[in-house]
Amino acid sequence: MMILDPQAATTIPHSMRLVLLVDDSRAQRRTLAVQLIRAGYQVVEAASGDEAMRICLERRPDIVISDWMMPGQSGLEFCRRFREMQSDRYGYFILLTSRNDKKDIAQGLRAGADEFLTKPVSGAELLARLSASERILRMEESLRSANAQLSATLAQLRETQAAIDRDLREAQRLQQGLVRERHGRYGDFDLSLLMRPAGHIGGDLVGFFPINARRIGLFALDVAGHGVASALLCARLAALLSGGTDQNIALRITDLGLYDARPPAEVLRHLNTLMIEELRIESYFTMVYADLDFLTGQLRLVQAGHPHPVLQHADGRIERIGGGGLPVGVFPDAAYDEVQLALGPGDRLFISSDGLTESENARGEPLGEEGLNAILRTNATLRGDALLESICWSAAHYAGGRRSDDISAVLVERQRNGDHPWG
Repeated sequence: MMILDPQAATTIPHSMRLVLLVDDSRAQRRTLAVQLIRAGYQVVEAASGDEAMRICLERRPDIVISDWMMPGQSGLEFCRRFREMQSDRYGYFILLTSRNDKKDIAQGLRAGADEFLTKPVSGAELLARLSASERILRMEESLRSANAQLSATLAQLRETQAAIDRDLREAQRLQQGLVRERHGRYGDFDLSLLMRPAGHIGGDLVGFFPINARRIGLFALDVAGHGVASALLCARLAALLSGGTDQNIALRITDLGLYDARPPAEVLRHLNTLMIEELRIESYFTMVYADLDFLTGQLRLVQAGHPHPVLQHADGRIERIGGGGLPVGVFPDAAYDEVQLALGPGDRLFISSDGLTESENARGEPLGEEGLNAILRTNATLRGDALLESICWSAAHYAGGRRSDDISAVLVERQRNGDHPWG
């Protein structure tokens, strides 16, 4: 069996072609064999279809020239068996026949024959048909070589993809680790966080950090785009917003050596300047940053292109917070306005990325703010993780299980006079 090396020549030289002659007439075989050998072919002979099959299993001829009428297995039956045994390479099959009826020709073609020669065989015609077979065989060998190279390339791509998947799974674990705490309790406030990337890694980030003995900072941001670049920017921003460190861009040290926080609008301006003047990357992010006094319930908030936070009052009323604002990292002189509000007993503030409200149903209709409000009303008795999971489930059900964007959320809940809220 001749095996082509994908890196070698794509065709077998003419002089290496092996031709199998199958005819019960020894004289007929000898006549054809002489012509073929003179033309530069290697020749092997068989007196019957069964003998020819054994030779095919051992030698794998490139070209078969077989008589149609033979005792035992006919040339037509042999042709069918020859085609059935072929898998990795093509053999050109010529039937010798004294028949010229169109039905016979059609029958031979259905059996797998490529060409017909009428007895007695003309030497010139035989060589002409073999020249035609050479073009077919060279084309098949070229395609086979290309397929071999393609298979090798695909195998390498699969290995590379597997390595990338392993790296992405590890990156996913590392990114989830950026959110060090998923829950927090400060006074009578409970904080809950949610991060659900659409792929291995995402561009959403949520978190909170203590400012001092009575205040906490909390944030939700969404980097434009998906994938590695967004995740790397998220990691950088996580370092800038980590609590209790000198690197936290939201904190500053007072003259007394104590930690205090910059006003929320100032924090956003610092981040905007960092994105444009220092990082200089073709990306931006939306964000909500808030400063909460958990003793009084007073909250100062800045919205920078992020979806509107939703305040659900203890009586069930829902209020949209913020005026929209500009994303961070787009305009050098972007201004950010603060919103002040008070969270009373039983109130809760829900901040989410647009991956939630932009979930689409089968008709391409987004969930939207009204859909989110409806989910919040329906789940008024739930709190914490149970509420976040129910919101995610409702959005997934609305979208028929499809999700093309990351989903993240921050939930701030104030207990109602020490009782279970919404009870």
